[in-house]
Amino acid sequence: QVQLVESGGNLVQPGGSLRLSCAASISIVSFKSMAWYRQAPEKQRELVASISAGREINYADSVKGRFTIARDNAKNTMYLQMNNLMPEDTAVYVCKAALGSHVVSGQGTQVTVSS
Repeated sequence: QVQLVESGGNLVQPGGSLRLSCAASISIVSFKSMAWYRQAPEKQRELVASISAGREINYADSVKGRFTIARDNAKNTMYLQMNNLMPEDTAVYVCKAALGSHVVSGQGTQVTVSS
């Protein structure tokens, strides 16, 4: 069974930074694409950033210039570097990966931005 495990979520002050990691139980070269989503209370789930096997990258407008997505095939891990965090970035961040016709999801990691 393919597993994705997120880590790196924390409580951080506005303007701070965090790096989220998504570790896969198999080689991430197998994934057609990987992505970070976030779910905040009483808000719709939002696609934050995605990266394809060919390293094509897309960001939500709300995070452009602040967040950076990357994948390290050697470590079977995807990252999300988040800088200049704002209170509206508070959410559970979930990583997802497309494996053939299936989508695999992690359990999520909580990011809270508050002073």
